[in-house]
Amino acid sequence: MVDLIAVTPAAGILPLSVGGVELTEVLTGTVTSLAPFQGQAGAVAQALQAALGVGFPGPNESLTLGDVRVVWAGIGRAMVIGAPVPEALAAMAAVVDQSDSMAVVRVTGPGVEQVLARLVPIDLRLSVFAEGATARTMLGHMTVTLTRIAPEVIEVMAMRSMAATLVHEIAEAARGVAARV
Repeated sequence: MVDLIAVTPAAGILPLSVGGVELTEVLTGTVTSLAPFQGQAGAVAQALQAALGVGFPGPNESLTLGDVRVVWAGIGRAMVIGAPVPEALAAMAAVVDQSDSMAVVRVTGPGVEQVLARLVPIDLRLSVFAEGATARTMLGHMTVTLTRIAPEVIEVMAMRSMAATLVHEIAEAARGVAARV
């Protein structure tokens, strides 16, 4: 019989440091996709608030309390990261466990905006993409979610199957930025 060994999406390729920018893997724990049924958005927000201390985020917003984060993931959809959702939500929303399907790379350092600006078609300046801001966008050919965690910290979430490509693309962009300094 084969013994299976659980590995994280970026096992063996992170952490990585390139020109003052650090790439590390974020171990998210539980990740659940929520899409409220028609007319249930308010009830879902209330249930989340009561159970986790954070509600349902608006467009391009993430809400954080301790280790729990609820991230906007598109129209009428959010990802609950770091805590299981209440079972009662299944009557109000499509609830899908995404825990093993996502790779999250934290990009940290004074060049984070310059590095990611080479890869994504959105304005990541702190004055526009402030702490708590979230965006669904393309990074190369991959759909990703970007979330600003701190002034020099942006997390990039992509499908697990794209982890190696994600790390490669960000590392190459970081090398390009470092070469210009």
